[in-house]
Amino acid sequence: MALREQLNEDIKTAMKAREADKLQALRLLLSAVKQREVDERITLDDAGVIAVIEKMLKQRKDSIDQFEKAARADLADKEKYEVSVLQGYMPQQLSEADVSAIIAEAIASTGAKAPSDMGKVMGVVKAKVAGRADMGKVSALIKAKLTGG
Repeated sequence: MALREQLNEDIKTAMKAREADKLQALRLLLSAVKQREVDERITLDDAGVIAVIEKMLKQRKDSIDQFEKAARADLADKEKYEVSVLQGYMPQQLSEADVSAIIAEAIASTGAKAPSDMGKVMGVVKAKVAGRADMGKVSALIKAKLTGG
């Protein structure tokens, strides 16, 4: 079942079960997906939906940091719940060992030797790990390997 169809089914299930918080998080996601479809005049495939989810997860994590700095535990908890709901639609995350293997393979295939070659390596790695690893951590790992760390 496509992610978009799964999302619609989960919204119906949440309505029937009267899970207000989950329903709100799912509707936010559906709204973001529809907004992107309207803006770009396309129908999103699973990869497009995952990109929307990644963006929303990043926003939620930033919000959590800000709310915790402002001592607003109530709002931080709400965002954490939304993160947990959104995580359910993400593909299985790769282990650090898997990511390292993909990075090593990309470095070998691109012939990268210095940190200035990071863009080439990121291009190859991003295509392979999209949605299955935190790109910030991936970037740090690539930089460490290219600087000899």
